[in-house]
Amino acid sequence: MIVSAYQFADGVELAPDSIAAAADVVRAGGLMGLPTETVYGLGADASDPVAVGKIFTAKGRPSDHPLIVHVAAFDGGMGGVAHYCARVPAFAQQLMSAFWPGPLTLILPRKEGVGEAAAGGQNSIGLRCPAHPVAQAVLAALRKPSDGGREVWGIAAPSANKFGRVSPTTAAHVHSEFGDDLLILDGGPCEVGIESTIIDCTRGAPVLLRPGSITAQQVEDACGRKLLSKEELLAQNQQAPRASGTLESHYAPSATVRLMDAKALQSALDLLSGTTPPDKRPTIALYHRSPLYVRSPLVAAHRMPLHAQPAAHELFSKLREMDAQGVKLIWVEAPPDSPEWDGVRDRLTRAAA
Repeated sequence: MIVSAYQFADGVELAPDSIAAAADVVRAGGLMGLPTETVYGLGADASDPVAVGKIFTAKGRPSDHPLIVHVAAFDGGMGGVAHYCARVPAFAQQLMSAFWPGPLTLILPRKEGVGEAAAGGQNSIGLRCPAHPVAQAVLAALRKPSDGGREVWGIAAPSANKFGRVSPTTAAHVHSEFGDDLLILDGGPCEVGIESTIIDCTRGAPVLLRPGSITAQQVEDACGRKLLSKEELLAQNQQAPRASGTLESHYAPSATVRLMDAKALQSALDLLSGTTPPDKRPTIALYHRSPLYVRSPLVAAHRMPLHAQPAAHELFSKLREMDAQGVKLIWVEAPPDSPEWDGVRDRLTRAAA
């Protein structure tokens, strides 16, 4: 069931009854659809192993694949961070100060006996402070229970879709995955559109586990430390912790995704020139930035934004839109090999794996 998180159509004033209803669902051990600035999450009390188990079951996600825990607005007292973490390195504190609330997840040493199910059994836990006002309102309501209710320190909220599929960026996307049985707070389309950057902070240096809208250079500038890659860890015989969205195949629509450069795309399109689908419907969706000549009704063309930020914003919505056309193939022009495109390139590479 989709419920508006706002009182009026302008999307400014929050609806207190909707926020309270969502908080009650979480406090009671249930699941809810939560808007964030990145993607919509499937949320539950991160400290309740039974509730967390419902997330894994609903998504069809392996129980050892960790979830990101969302905590309330960052302050000097650390709030939910202090509840879940055994310690916070100085460079991690610098990253919190620079980017929270925002699309950055930090993997930190976990306190024993806290959040084990959400962490997938690891001795580390991924935390994020979302910037979306609806997410913050729900988290704040959970920290201030009324009528003797239980205080909840964080919401475990992976993307609200079946495991491995395209992430949702609207309430309608979530409803298409889970139907009317799930309470979904409609906070509008997600501003960022791809999941958070993930940085491992469990060793002496920050390690990039998943790229996102916050770039590697921004992370290095904020903490004054060189950002290592997973490959550099492996070269030192070190294993990075498991983290959300880092499997080789992920974010995949039903149609098969193929990444090609503009020259290869044009060659493939030229081979199709003049062909007509038997049922008069396209069987290939094309998502491209470069000017290309499309001469076959087999192909339904969609233009990709020329810049990384708007491309990230619409990526998952566009993949869902193309998939809904019933095509068998989605041909995508490979993003530029530049840092600002790392997040989009990562999602498309995994979708095509």
